[in-house]
Amino acid sequence: WEFNGSFYQPSAFLMMGIPGLEALHPWVSIPFCALYLSALLGNCVILFIIRRTPSLHEPMYYLLSMLAVTDLGLALCTLPTTLGLFWFGLRRIGFDACLTQMYFIHILSFFESSVLLAMAFDRFMAISHPLRHPAILTGSTVLKIGLAIVLRGMLSLLPIPFLLKRLTYCGKTELSHSFCFHPDIMNLACADIKVNVFYGMIILLSTVGMDFIFIVLSYILIIRTVVSLTTKEECLKALNTCVSHICAVLVFFIPMIGLSMIHRFGKNVPPLVNTLVAYTYLIIPPALNPVIYSIKSTHIREALLRALCRKR
Repeated sequence: WEFNGSFYQPSAFLMMGIPGLEALHPWVSIPFCALYLSALLGNCVILFIIRRTPSLHEPMYYLLSMLAVTDLGLALCTLPTTLGLFWFGLRRIGFDACLTQMYFIHILSFFESSVLLAMAFDRFMAISHPLRHPAILTGSTVLKIGLAIVLRGMLSLLPIPFLLKRLTYCGKTELSHSFCFHPDIMNLACADIKVNVFYGMIILLSTVGMDFIFIVLSYILIIRTVVSLTTKEECLKALNTCVSHICAVLVFFIPMIGLSMIHRFGKNVPPLVNTLVAYTYLIIPPALNPVIYSIKSTHIREALLRALCRKR
């Protein structure tokens, strides 16, 4: 412990694995390894295919590349501590290291939410205004969107580590997960955390919450456009271009909303449920998104098959 008058701060936190399954952690690590491997290889393949295929050098696939980079970052943020805990029983993480990991986990989650919103806008323009779509969503526009996403996430979350660092901590140092999460650290403090709760709630609602609302509005407008199409084939063709994005949105937002609700209102929720929802939120989307887009996107699938044929 670091002592400074009445100010206490732990030198490290202790991470938790899956409650009740501590003795089975080496076996539990097998599906986690498979998910991490899928996330790393899948997103790297998506980036490689888009980079090597000139026909995919358009805004829709630039946004998909941004999503793949974000998913790689999320996987790499939690991989060292999660597998270190499951394989070697390494529970200890330094206080500053924990705050750093927490910052990058949250900032990458905000990036993913913003990229999914940008992809929803791309689908809306492509379906509702196909003639204006190439002129509005150019390569430079996508670059500006990417810079705006990065700046919004970095600046909005920058105060969070400092708000946690000013708190006094007492006694309990066990986290609920094998990674650092803002509500988890905040609840270990024995000081007044109203500022942290208020700021965290405001930032969550004004970023991820607004992103989700605008994604829903985009799909309401898309459905209005699709309904007005003359033939059933045109409707199905238009909706088919959105299926992979809808799956990515559901895979990301459902666990995130569930985890946020558990941390704020689910005091009586079993620890196992809390842990499983957290892992679903941070590990499943990076692992599934490449699979979803590889299966549903004809252009990605064809480019992947061409690359495999060339290797052979």
